[in-house]
Order: sequence, then C-alpha cells, then structure tokens
Amino acid sequence: MTAPPQETYEAQETYGRGGRVKPWCAGLLFAAVSVVVGCRAADTDGITPVPQLLAFLPWLLVPTGLGLALTLLGRWWFGAVWGVAVLGLLAWYIEPYGKEPPSEGVVVAEVRVLTANVEFGRGAPALVEVIRRERPGLVFVQECDGGCRARLRREVGDAYPYRREVAAAGSKGSVILSAYALKGTPGVAGTMGMPGAVADVRGHTVRLQLAHPMPPLPRQVALWHRELGRLRAFAAADPAAPTVLAGDFNASQDHAGFRRILDTGLYDAARLAGADRTPSWPARTAPTLGAQIDHVLVTRHFTADHARFLKVPGSDHRALLVELTLHAPRG
Repeated sequence: MTAPPQETYEAQETYGRGGRVKPWCAGLLFAAVSVVVGCRAADTDGITPVPQLLAFLPWLLVPTGLGLALTLLGRWWFGAVWGVAVLGLLAWYIEPYGKEPPSEGVVVAEVRVLTANVEFGRGAPALVEVIRRERPGLVFVQECDGGCRARLRREVGDAYPYRREVAAAGSKGSVILSAYALKGTPGVAGTMGMPGAVADVRGHTVRLQLAHPMPPLPRQVALWHRELGRLRAFAAADPAAPTVLAGDFNASQDHAGFRRILDTGLYDAARLAGADRTPSWPARTAPTLGAQIDHVLVTRHFTADHARFLKVPGSDHRALLVELTLHAPRG
C-alpha cells in the first residue's frame, strides 16, 4: 500500500489546528456578548464591565458578526446557531424602547429645549454661540463651573433672566437658564449638581429638573444606580404634571436604570423625533461611534417635532436641541 504524501499529513495537521482555533475564538466572542445580552434580557445592568458595555449595545453586532464568520470557517454548526440567536436578540433590543405619547389636547406653546454638558466649563464659549444661534427657551447645562456660570450670565443673561443653579466647581456645577419665569424647587440630591424649578410657560406650570447622575465607573455602579433611582422618584412623584427632565444621564436606553425612569410615564424626545440611536458621547467619535447618554425626557403633555445633536467644541459631549409642543386638555 502506497503511503500518502508527507504534504497531505501537513495540510491535515494545519487544518486541524485552524479548525480548532476558529471555534474557540468564536465561542469566546459569543460568550462575552451573551453575558451582556443576557443582562439586557433579564432587565438588569449587572456588574462591571456589563454596565459600561451596555452603553454600546448596538456595536456588539461587530464581535457577533466576526464570531459567525469564524464558525463558518471552522465548520462549527452549533456555534453558528448560537451566533444567530445572539444576533437576533441584539437586533430585537436595538429597536427603540417605549411608546409614543398620545397627541391629546390643544396646542398651547412651542418650547425649544437645549441640554449640554460643557466638560468642566471648557465648552462654555462654544455653548454661548449655540444659544445665540438657536435661541432655546430652556437651557440645561451640566459641568458648568464658576467661570462658565459667569460667562453665561454676562453674555446671554439678558435673554435668560431666570435661572436655577448649583454653584460648585468642576463637574459639580450646573445651571438651568430660562426665558420663562421660574420658581425654585429643592432639586434632586446627587454627587453632582441637579437643580430643579417650576416654569410658567404661557400660563401653564411645567416641572423642570436637570439630570446629571454619577457615571457607572467600575467602583461606582451602585452610586450611579442610586442617583438614577432618585431621578426616577422625581419623575414618579407627579406624573400628571407637565414635566421636562433633561441632561447628561450617563445612561442609554439599554440600561435598566434608565428604562425604569421612562417606565414612570416619561418619553425620550429624541426617540419621538426619530433620533433614538444618535450618539451624543464621546463627541470625538460621534456620530460614527458612541452612545446616546444625553436626553430630554417629557411627559405625555408634550410632543417632539425635531431633535438635533450639535457640536460644542471644548466638550466631550454633543448638545441636544429638541423642539417640543405643549398640549393642554380640551375645554
């Protein structure tokens, strides 16, 4: 019997090594993605690094697709089924979360709302230009230090005679600027400033609250959840009142803590305007790559016609500008 050529043995050995490596790599990719998707399905944010990865849930399509390619090359058919299942779950959860509010009542006011994180005040000069150009009626500014607050008062203060602020340094300072008359409220307690107010919008009372909970850093996930919970408590306290809750939530629709805020009866204005997956952070890579963590949330009394994410040079966030319409019950 003639022995097979030596080249055949070498080819078989090489294929065997490659055939084993590809399924192993695919399995590792699927396992990592499955943990994150499993937490999303279980309605929990899990522990580090899951909360951080959930912010970029749509981008998990990339390792999942790579894993599927490896399973096909390695002829691992069980892995192919696993990968397709993970891919299907990702596609399901990428869909917008929440329902559209009923368009009820008569139109009583058009309200333009701007929210911007100016990163320790560095984006304040650019924000002034945005405010002058866009002329929003309400402006929510996060990470507004003393210099930022002084600049806003000096350069746009005449157009916004009403304000509520937390006078603090660095990331802890925040301010609400308003063209409408304001009454102060205690706001929401947090590590960073979260002032609140009640606005008189053409004779209609509107609750305002700035949002800026701590980010889900590896050792601060529990604190992040507590502060999101306080924002949820604010939203749930008076669901019958027209409300605008806006700011840097350090959370996306893929975080359970954020969805629980929406579940109180709030609606994401960007989602209503068809921009639910437009990234707002980090500004350097948005809109190509990033997460939408800056939001304007409203009660059923509002509809949203347009939403735009604007560059604010000097900041690592893009500002969000939304056009809202306030409705009142007929009669």
